[in-house]
Amino acid sequence: MLPIALTLGEPAGIGPDLIIQLAQQKLAAPLIIIADPDLLKERAQQLQLPFPAHLKILPIKLTKKSIAGKLNSANAKYVIETLTIAAQGCLNGQFSALVTGPVHKGILNEAGIPFSGHTEFFAQLSGVDHVVMLLVANKLRVALATTHLPLRKVSDAITPELLTKTLTILNQGLQQYFKIKQPQILVCGLNPHAGENGHLGREEIDIIIPVLEKLQKTGMNVIGPLSADTVFLSPADAILAMYHDQGLPVLKYAGFHQAVNITLGLPFIRTSVDHGTALELAGTGKADTRSLLAAIETAVALM
Repeated sequence: MLPIALTLGEPAGIGPDLIIQLAQQKLAAPLIIIADPDLLKERAQQLQLPFPAHLKILPIKLTKKSIAGKLNSANAKYVIETLTIAAQGCLNGQFSALVTGPVHKGILNEAGIPFSGHTEFFAQLSGVDHVVMLLVANKLRVALATTHLPLRKVSDAITPELLTKTLTILNQGLQQYFKIKQPQILVCGLNPHAGENGHLGREEIDIIIPVLEKLQKTGMNVIGPLSADTVFLSPADAILAMYHDQGLPVLKYAGFHQAVNITLGLPFIRTSVDHGTALELAGTGKADTRSLLAAIETAVALM
């Protein structure tokens, strides 16, 4: 088995803590940590934990020494370099999968690097025109039609082309990675009560319903549009939410510490923790490793 590449994200966040804490026990798969070794050694010392000598590290030097809990835009290029090397290693067959720790989008953009998220970054790097963010917590799977967009832009982004590509990739991903022959996908409406027959918006009537009818004729088991306030009560193989905060609050409530982010549509397996940098916890030893462990285990299961 080829090693899994692991990036730690924001060096001032809990990414370094998580791998130091997790590596105190036997790991589920061979890993290559793409990071500055000195950062890991310093964080281990701060956590008062032995540095795991068995860790395999592909060394990338920080631009500036990182202090736990304190952002420094000078290290933005370091973060991007770790992500680029990890993804390129997956593309050229050096790594079997990629697991990512949490980045801080704000500090990357402050440094002049346009960055809306891992999902979009890896899609562009891989030359893929469309990918799908799928989040998994226990038995709940939630995919997003749009990801990191301001709410006022979501409606314009919901187009027939977007929904067709998203649902097709989601359906294929459920078949390929989760071995579900004919996945049942429930599709949320964009508006409250799925538009209330056009009284609360026409996106459902003009866009979502025609797409679902077209895909149903191809044999795809897509149902909707359904009101987002009740759809999560219904059993399904996956639920497609129209925007970030329509789907993620329920997903994270259902299993925050076990939640994993999976990017469908890339030419390699990519999973991630489903939490942020938690700067206030960096270096304290209080960071919870369960989401990172679940991300590693999920990457192995998807192979």
